[in-house]
Amino acid sequence: MLRGVLTVGGWTMASRVLGFARDMLIAARLGAGPMADAFFVALKLPNLFRRLFGEGAFNAAFVPAFAGTLAVQGPQVARQLAERMAALMTIWLSSLVVLGIVLMPQLMTVLAPGFAATPEKFALAVELTRITFPYLLFICLTALVSGVLNGLDRFAAAAAAPVFFNLLSMAALLGLTPYVATPAHALAWGVMASGIVQFGMVMWACARAGVSLRILRPPAITPEVRQVLKRMVPGVIGAGVTQLNLAIDVIIASLLPSGAVSYLYYADRVGQLPLGVIGAAVGTAMLPLLSRQVRAGESLSAHRTTNRAMEMALLLCLPAAVGQAVAAMPIVSVLFQRGAFGPEAGAATAAALAAYALGLPAYVLVKVFAPGFFARGDTASPVKVGLAAVALNLALNLLLTRWLLHVGVALATAISAWFNAAMLGWLLARRGQLVLDRRLRQRVPRLMAAALLMGVALSLLEPLLFPVAGPLRYAALAALIGAGGVVYFAAAHLFQALDLGELRGLLRRRRRPA
Repeated sequence: MLRGVLTVGGWTMASRVLGFARDMLIAARLGAGPMADAFFVALKLPNLFRRLFGEGAFNAAFVPAFAGTLAVQGPQVARQLAERMAALMTIWLSSLVVLGIVLMPQLMTVLAPGFAATPEKFALAVELTRITFPYLLFICLTALVSGVLNGLDRFAAAAAAPVFFNLLSMAALLGLTPYVATPAHALAWGVMASGIVQFGMVMWACARAGVSLRILRPPAITPEVRQVLKRMVPGVIGAGVTQLNLAIDVIIASLLPSGAVSYLYYADRVGQLPLGVIGAAVGTAMLPLLSRQVRAGESLSAHRTTNRAMEMALLLCLPAAVGQAVAAMPIVSVLFQRGAFGPEAGAATAAALAAYALGLPAYVLVKVFAPGFFARGDTASPVKVGLAAVALNLALNLLLTRWLLHVGVALATAISAWFNAAMLGWLLARRGQLVLDRRLRQRVPRLMAAALLMGVALSLLEPLLFPVAGPLRYAALAALIGAGGVVYFAAAHLFQALDLGELRGLLRRRRRPA
């Protein structure tokens, strides 16, 4: 599993770094005003559907089915399953795209009801979303082909594909802006083009892996396809609860003063770095492995896989959460504060980032716990927990935004994420599918102590490093992050929460050819 985690995590890190470069460019050109709000809503809608129907629910239902079919019935039958699912997905999503483009004004009144008070902003959001919405079709097909690659234990191409989203977005913003109405229009066309390129890339990788897919073959509802669809429907909510919560955030934020949608977007982008690199990497690599272990009846191996995934996730996400909460202002000011993005927007975004950071360990634990249900064919239980988490998030949004405005939105999301993670873990434990071994029980409190010590060190170093301005801010932030990392890993080793020799051994095995 470590090989897959490091492959997915490495490419996701590269994508996130490029994503920060893209967001820094967007912040400088668009700032955090009405145009930025409109573009981020235009980006949010297809991404929401992508994560629900593509990466979330589809992977949760399809990857275990494909991996199991491949192991039991061979590559030919597994390929036929993938092609039938691709044909159905193409028909369904093409219809959804056409319907969405036609009914976009009505959809916008649901997703961003507050924009209706400013007709120009509302019209811009509708126009931009009509440009970006076909991205949904291509990126969901990309998720399907990526699921095939993951089922084959080929993680690199699928993890590398999002790099092109960032590259093409930046290229469009820099090169296309003089030829379209606004910089936001250029970004929207870049998003659309990136979906086509990502789909082409994973199709090429799949063919190289020996599984050439015919996407447009006649659909057929076989028992295997019916099983995937049956598991996928409730998984739309179970696997996508975080995205549903973020959609609620956008709805509520659109009713707040102008700029709230942008503040939350920029803060979420920073928060998503560890979630993508750690949570998505662990979850993606864990699901096919756990599916095979469950199907083979290897319960002890399945327990060990879950424990090591939790340990690996917490080892990396705890310092990230503390670091983002303590150093939110330096992070935001260095990344975004330039051009159209001023100090007021920086302070507002930093406050949202600190609130989001409180929920980061929970977001990652959800990514670890969810495969425990999906590998056993249970998508109903995450649905029930997900519905409760969405309801809690909505109630907290309505309560907290009265006093905290956009920060209340971020805080509500963090609290509901902890509820989601706690309930999923409790259900797995009650069924005997999550048994915390002695090593995990000993190490987690020590990792928490190391992270808190790191937080104290950061709070003491920050005033010393950040009277600086200009290009020196980059060096100061790098020094702050580096010092925090040294303190954390040294403390974790001292507290016996981390064996650096064991980690070096794992990395050496990772570098050896398979």
